[in-house]
Amino acid sequence: MMSEKKKTYVIGVDFGSDSVRAIVTDTEDGHVLGSGVSFYPRWKKGLYQHPEQSIFRQHPLDYLESLEACVKEAVSMVSEEVRVQIVGIGVDTTGSTPAPVNQKGVPLALTEEFAECEDAMFHLWKDHSAVEEAEQINEIFVHGSEIDYSRYQGKYCAEWFWAKILHTIRKNPRIKEAAYTWIEHCDWMVGLLSGNTIPEEMYHSACAAGHKALWHSAWKGLPSVEVLEELDPYLLLVRERYQRSPQASVVKAGTLSKEWAKRFGLLEGIAVSGSSFDAHAGAVGAGIREKTMVCTMGTSAVDMIVVKADYLHGKDIRSYGGQAENSILPDFVGIETGQAAFGDIFAWFKKILMWPVKEVTALLEETQARELVEKLEESLLPALQREAEKLPEDVFPIALDWFNGRRYPDTDDFQKAMIANLTLGIEAPYLYRALVFGAVCGLKRIMSGFEDAGIEIERVVAVGGISKKSDYIMQMMADVLQKKISILDADQTCALGAAIYAAIAGGVYQNVEKASEQMAARSIKEFIPREEKSDRYLQHYREYLRLADLADDWKASEDDAIMRPVRNKS
Repeated sequence: MMSEKKKTYVIGVDFGSDSVRAIVTDTEDGHVLGSGVSFYPRWKKGLYQHPEQSIFRQHPLDYLESLEACVKEAVSMVSEEVRVQIVGIGVDTTGSTPAPVNQKGVPLALTEEFAECEDAMFHLWKDHSAVEEAEQINEIFVHGSEIDYSRYQGKYCAEWFWAKILHTIRKNPRIKEAAYTWIEHCDWMVGLLSGNTIPEEMYHSACAAGHKALWHSAWKGLPSVEVLEELDPYLLLVRERYQRSPQASVVKAGTLSKEWAKRFGLLEGIAVSGSSFDAHAGAVGAGIREKTMVCTMGTSAVDMIVVKADYLHGKDIRSYGGQAENSILPDFVGIETGQAAFGDIFAWFKKILMWPVKEVTALLEETQARELVEKLEESLLPALQREAEKLPEDVFPIALDWFNGRRYPDTDDFQKAMIANLTLGIEAPYLYRALVFGAVCGLKRIMSGFEDAGIEIERVVAVGGISKKSDYIMQMMADVLQKKISILDADQTCALGAAIYAAIAGGVYQNVEKASEQMAARSIKEFIPREEKSDRYLQHYREYLRLADLADDWKASEDDAIMRPVRNKS
């Protein structure tokens, strides 16, 4: 008689911008048996963030405390029988989110000297304080080098690895002197859990390395000594201490250390998989395959595609997305694109509308005021959506989606949003519709660029909170893209992707394809393009493109005006 196959389970951990989430999943079918969430306590208080300056930093203690809390919560929901059969843990994070570390790989903010120094903390993905440095990097990487380092990623962004380092060491000499090197959040977590954060020895994610640090086989690693030295000789130290070649997320990067096994209430020695960025893991959790675009819509929007390297031969898509080898899926090129603001746009609009409410309710008793504000905040966006659906088509303000700069196409951290076609008859629902339409048009423009380059997109899968919360946005997305949009059954797609990586590292499956067949999320709802809406939206989309061109022309003329006195002087 054949023995019954032993049940196995894995843990997926997803570090977001506001919180960290953990799930315990059955490797047989991806069923979630336990889950936990923990909001970063310091971030929740608004510490270390200055939106008016585009500065967003996160204290490593937020990551450590919330990691322990959410994994313990998830594990507490499962039986002892399940707990002892957990064979792996995988992690994803936001990115690029690097931090300066000492020789042992300890973030400087965890040392007494730099405990409250924002420059010593993790620089969150949406920190745009390094825009000037990004411009200089682009000049040297593209025009000051024999190798065009924009070949696979396009214009270098202020959100990314080298720009953030360069900005910080110029601004803060103390950090430059104290930092042995810099480490991405996703790499640090793998090192932490497996007990090896020594910079020269630790794991590096192919995802983070390829998309943000410009690692590529075409130039056999990171950007050259010459170009980094021209920016600042300190960067050579970072390059030198980036010893190990990056690996795909499916590898067994180590085993769970005694310390963290004790913290979690797990067995020591379970597999720790390689890491990835959240959207990449989310694409795996969504069952990504060729000719599929997975759209992760949260505070920003990140869209993922996978193709074989030979399929990309001769295709120049740098304006529309970045490419990295072994990103998302091993042996594929992962294409990352997206918008620097998506959900943040609607959060901004809600904040604008709530300002007078908060001013007035400040006159009320504290508890009463708080309850009223919370009720209004909860009901505001749903009410706007209901009204927006009723609006006539003949009055249609157009908004650009560049509220946090433009990520793609043609990355421009300095670009700003615009709203056109305003009259005195325009009320809040019209503006809300304009913001939704603009956000969706931003995605359409990106998708059209890929399709024009010959990259087929047959299927669109939407994940993230917005896909579940707003039928209005999803239907408009289907209408504008003229594609069927699939919504998945998983609430934590990114954590599920991390769990799939863990299942492979733990030896349950040989590859992502086999693991995804069993564990990936399933479609539960579809939005079909409405022909009558699609035709009308196409006209408005052309208006969006004209406004985008106008904004680019306006910025170009503005930039020229700023530079003209300099030119005349010279």
